Amino acid sequence: MGSLSSSSMRAFGSILHRFSNGFSSKYPIPISFAVKRNCLLGRKLSSLSAISTYTSLSLYENKCIDNNNVLQLRKLWTFSPLCMGRRSSKIAGRKGAQDAKKAKLYSRIGKEVVSAVKKGGPSPISNMTLAAVLEKAKELDVPKEILDRNIKRASEKGQEAYIEKIYEVYGYGGASMVVEVSTDKINRSVAKIREVVKDYGGKMADSGSVMFKFRRVRVVNVKVTDVDKDQLLVIALDAGAEDVIEPPVYEDETEEDRLESQYKIVSSSDNYTAILSKLREEGIKFEPDNGSELLPLTAIEVDDEAMDLNKELMSKLLELDDVDAVYTDQL
Repeated sequence: MGSLSSSSMRAFGSILHRFSNGFSSKYPIPISFAVKRNCLLGRKLSSLSAISTYTSLSLYENKCIDNNNVLQLRKLWTFSPLCMGRRSSKIAGRKGAQDAKKAKLYSRIGKEVVSAVKKGGPSPISNMTLAAVLEKAKELDVPKEILDRNIKRASEKGQEAYIEKIYEVYGYGGASMVVEVSTDKINRSVAKIREVVKDYGGKMADSGSVMFKFRRVRVVNVKVTDVDKDQLLVIALDAGAEDVIEPPVYEDETEEDRLESQYKIVSSSDNYTAILSKLREEGIKFEPDNGSELLPLTAIEVDDEAMDLNKELMSKLLELDDVDAVYTDQL
């Protein structure tokens, strides 16, 4: 009886594995299916950069044996991967998380305003750096009073210009993190970051040992409930987007999780404004980035314990005033 139960469990696990990774190569996929999938994004297949390793759009080959002849099929999967037993990473209390993200954005833009005024004065007419920051702030819907307050703050006695720094961290389970900092006191910021990393089990990494795992892009987030997937794909690509990343599907996610998941529109800086304008024109709600984001070139899957420990470490780092953003390659 025990042997039968074990065999049944292995068979069931094998079925789940096929669904989480696509169909097994033991079962040939009809060519018409592959062609249909390819038609959806045919015009983007010529560029490998359009297919992110972090997205559900991936090309690979299966060898199908038919009468001792090997047939090579290339297939494009356009549905999200099924991640068994893993829930999407989120901070408890979504409203609080959104408010915290917005506060970080306002703080970061405020620091950029102060630094720009310190270098070239308070007039955007003669200070092109300040003009660029103000234009970005307008693009990201930063309130005018925040900009005015920081322009005034820059002229206060004792206020130093902010310096941008990047710190690299090793987390649990082989995951890596990049911590972006904007500070007027370097010694203070690095001391606090080292303290948090040490207290929560991480390890500071040498410069350059983590950054090569990421690429810097502009990102627009759109809730899956606010737009049809195919419609968003057409709109984004026509506006110059490089990629549209679907959120992963988790076996144990709730309906609330699904409603809060988001598509990520990936873009270069040159096309970002055009994408925002097109989304507004189409009446699609969106959430812009904070000026740029780092996306991992390859996502690392860790176990549940490591995932929770990494989330705690990232959360504590984000609580530091000098920290603007924390990125990870954890799946």
